Amino acid sequence: MKIDKYIALSGYTSRRKAYDLISEQRVLVNGKAATHTTKFNEGDKVEIDGEKLVVKKFIPVYIAYNKPKGIICTTEKIPGNIIDAVKHPEKIYPVGRLDKDSEGLILLTNHGEIIDKIANAKAGHEKEYIVTLNLPVRKKFLEEISAGIDLNGEKTKPCKVSLVPGTKRIFKIILTQGLNRQIRRMCNAFDYQVIKLQRVRVINIGLDKLKLDEWRDLSDEELRKLMASLS
Repeated sequence: MKIDKYIALSGYTSRRKAYDLISEQRVLVNGKAATHTTKFNEGDKVEIDGEKLVVKKFIPVYIAYNKPKGIICTTEKIPGNIIDAVKHPEKIYPVGRLDKDSEGLILLTNHGEIIDKIANAKAGHEKEYIVTLNLPVRKKFLEEISAGIDLNGEKTKPCKVSLVPGTKRIFKIILTQGLNRQIRRMCNAFDYQVIKLQRVRVINIGLDKLKLDEWRDLSDEELRKLMASLS
């Protein structure tokens, strides 16, 4: 198998991050710098940043975390990083991103291949959000963003939007793409300011009653449906 896949399966990091490590020439196979075409064979010695890669017995971990505002979706050792916030005993990684000013559901796992399948924007997986604005939601605004708008030369895909019943400033939006700060930029384009942005669902995984800064393991049924949607 290719070396980036082997690194991901070892539990060291995701396959995408492994690809970056290879690009940065931080991976050696039998003493030679690995390339993206290098293949791992039984008995090969793999080193990352000068340390031998030790393959752990793989026990898959899949959790849902209700990220508070202020937590950063990074594995870098900086203040407020999501790994320190979760404090999981296994080495896990966030699936995709949720910006610092937003809160809500984010998945974390040690299964590198799953990270890439879920986070890849080309897959078109649904992500659902609840958005609170500074002003009442106009019908025309919902109609235009649902059809897609231009954001600095890039057209957003059609999406599902609806006003939350009994409210004037809160709407629900379901996206199948993940442009950088997409919802905030869509709202800003119509002179709205986002007061609160909460993600409540990723594919079939819902936030449900999970409290802020708490996490839970995915249920067997959730995992079954998730894996079926990725196959």
